[in-house]
Amino acid sequence: MIYITDLAAYNSGYLIGRWITLPMPHEELAGVIQEVLTHGMKTCQDTQPHEEVFITDSEADITIGEYDGIHLLNELAEFMEEYTEHDLLKLRFLSSEGYNEHNIIKEGLDSFEVDIYDYSEDTSFTDVYELLAYDFVDEGLFGEIPVHLEHYIDYSAIGRDLSMDYTEFEHGVLGKMA
Repeated sequence: MIYITDLAAYNSGYLIGRWITLPMPHEELAGVIQEVLTHGMKTCQDTQPHEEVFITDSEADITIGEYDGIHLLNELAEFMEEYTEHDLLKLRFLSSEGYNEHNIIKEGLDSFEVDIYDYSEDTSFTDVYELLAYDFVDEGLFGEIPVHLEHYIDYSAIGRDLSMDYTEFEHGVLGKMA
């Protein structure tokens, strides 16, 4: 969701705008923008048409700037409708690593190799790196562990080592570029 605002009305001291949910059909989007501009023009009692909107607020899975192209955001929202929750985590991780979200979506999320581990629902542990260590041992990433040695594994130490490679970019969610 984004809140679009009539720039000319805003500069005249009026906050004229509307929340819109993307994606929406191109014609409908153009109509909504025109409605905001027309309302702003009438409110300001201007004779010159208002021509520009900008984004004053947003609630989205990507970073949105006030002067981002609304039609481009609409296209990106269409791509993102197909994303799973795991895909959105991957997108947020890449963003936290400094990648431009718009470029990621245009290039395709699959062109980035990322490992994501989501422990946000697990409230039994406070150290997510230790949870990752347990998962790695269970998955056999350290080879076959003889039963008589299982109690001697230092999951905390493994977790500390894994924290050098993985980043907790959201509470309980770890990511790493593969």
